[in-house]
Amino acid sequence: MTWWTALIERLRRRRPPLLHVATDEGTGPVVILVHGIASSSVTFKEVVPLLAPRHRVIAVDILGFGESPAPEGCEYRLEDHVESLDATIRSLKLREPFTLVGHSLGSLIVTRFAAQRRGRASRRSPVSRVVLVGPPVYISPSDIGDRWARARVSAYLRAYDFLRQNKDFTISNAAIISRLLPKGIFEISERNWTPFAKSLEHCIESQTLVSDIASLRVPVAVVYGTLDAFIAPGSMTVIERMRHVTMHRIDANDHLIRPRLARALVGVIDAGAAEETAGPSVERPSNADPVPGG
Repeated sequence: MTWWTALIERLRRRRPPLLHVATDEGTGPVVILVHGIASSSVTFKEVVPLLAPRHRVIAVDILGFGESPAPEGCEYRLEDHVESLDATIRSLKLREPFTLVGHSLGSLIVTRFAAQRRGRASRRSPVSRVVLVGPPVYISPSDIGDRWARARVSAYLRAYDFLRQNKDFTISNAAIISRLLPKGIFEISERNWTPFAKSLEHCIESQTLVSDIASLRVPVAVVYGTLDAFIAPGSMTVIERMRHVTMHRIDANDHLIRPRLARALVGVIDAGAAEETAGPSVERPSNADPVPGG
């Protein structure tokens, strides 16, 4: 092997793998859907049919999940997920800014992507709006003043550490839960154990979501269910005070995107598209207002 061939081979190995594009349908403003941990693009099965009549809807499987590749030796850091999302979006050759929607871990991925790709002097940011669905916001307990909120967040982080340290327990219990849900919505198995455990440790437990949201210069909407068990009470306080963030609480919905939350999410996306078309004269909804379908 010549030095040139060896160099090309090293560069090829470093190239982020492209994600599986599970859905690309409809015409209009582009909306890219990014699911969360232990799931797949099936997460958005209630959303796509509502968006496709007015938008081009693209749904991907994140690195290590669904039908996307699981590279050998990957640490599944947030940077790994973002690099593959970036490479995949570049491959689509989109001409106009798009809305990025992330669910659960997908919220962390799309926020970091938007933070890294925000406007530079020479070009406009490719992201026009970020929508976060059920974001698992966990600030470091040492940074939380309220002792009850600090105790609750600490409990969540201990639970995640337990799940990572007890593989057989986690897989067996996940199998029971997954049988009650549509295929692809929730899966933790031998096949995706490494992506699950490492994404949990390196992304969700060691997150920078709050600072990434704070750095954005585009509107951010947060949509979450009042029964979402993955959102620690009090954990949303910091981001809901940010001026560019609007909060949308959906009654009687848990962490999954069920029909009620799907309608609310589509309402938020449509309202954002209308605002961008009409310009600054359109009034943005105030924090914590319900949205259509909620």
